[in-house]
Amino acid sequence: MPNTNSASALAALSNDLAAAVERAGAAVVAVNGRPRTPSTGIIWRHGLVVTTDHTLRQDDEVTITRGDDSTLPATIAGRDPSTDLALLRVNGLDAPLNAIGDSTSLRLGHIVLALGRGVTASLGVVSAISGPWRTWRGGAIDQYIRPDVAIYTGFSGGPLVNAQGDIVGINTSGLSRGGAVTIPVSTVNRVVDELLSRGHIARGYLGVGMQPVRLPEGARSASAVSSETALIVLSVENGGPADKAGILIGDVLIAMDQTPLSDVDDLQAALSGDRIGKPATLKVLRAAAVLDVNVVIGERS
Repeated sequence: MPNTNSASALAALSNDLAAAVERAGAAVVAVNGRPRTPSTGIIWRHGLVVTTDHTLRQDDEVTITRGDDSTLPATIAGRDPSTDLALLRVNGLDAPLNAIGDSTSLRLGHIVLALGRGVTASLGVVSAISGPWRTWRGGAIDQYIRPDVAIYTGFSGGPLVNAQGDIVGINTSGLSRGGAVTIPVSTVNRVVDELLSRGHIARGYLGVGMQPVRLPEGARSASAVSSETALIVLSVENGGPADKAGILIGDVLIAMDQTPLSDVDDLQAALSGDRIGKPATLKVLRAAAVLDVNVVIGERS
């Protein structure tokens, strides 16, 4: 005989997941910003839609399509390729109440849903979760979340939804070659706020091309750093912050303000937007001598 309790529990779970899709799906739209295949976006706030930057291939004639198949014109309010987020303004578009949650309660193994335009859905679990990380373009993501869900064509820009129907982040296939990752709500909110105030995300820069190089033992001792690698300068942008400070091709950047620079990620992390226009001290290995070079952090255009 079938287990009635098990069948009832399964039916209840199925109904709960359907309700979660319905609740979060009210915020899902199609974004018509590239040839042939629309991507997905989320009504994040009143008059604002967030989608993935890599799926937005055109700067004008962008539209969004709502669940009732009505289409509205959209304008690009800002882009941040480093976090793969783009913000659209859509007049007359109201955000569903209480659709946006947060990712802080997510745990490894939690059941989650990925939603795409349509609305379409796929089911899976949180397969990996950890702390802050940086994308290959230097963007700061508050939490690493990898869902084990199918990301079908056009799903990028759509929400990751927990079992309660809360949107906990935005799924993208543009930040990892190994599959989809989820940009948490806290990161999206931070990027949206800065795009609204600036129209872009402020990034510090030095104006150098670099790659990691092994640091000689003598230089490690002289500079009082434990890292075995540093960054050798391969090119210097004419008129850039490093050029104005006197940085030369062949210099090895060991540290900035006492923070070791063992790879490019270390430097990108040190060049946050709040450092723009402020002085910093670079510890540099030049011709077997370790010296300090003062530089003013510039803003990447």
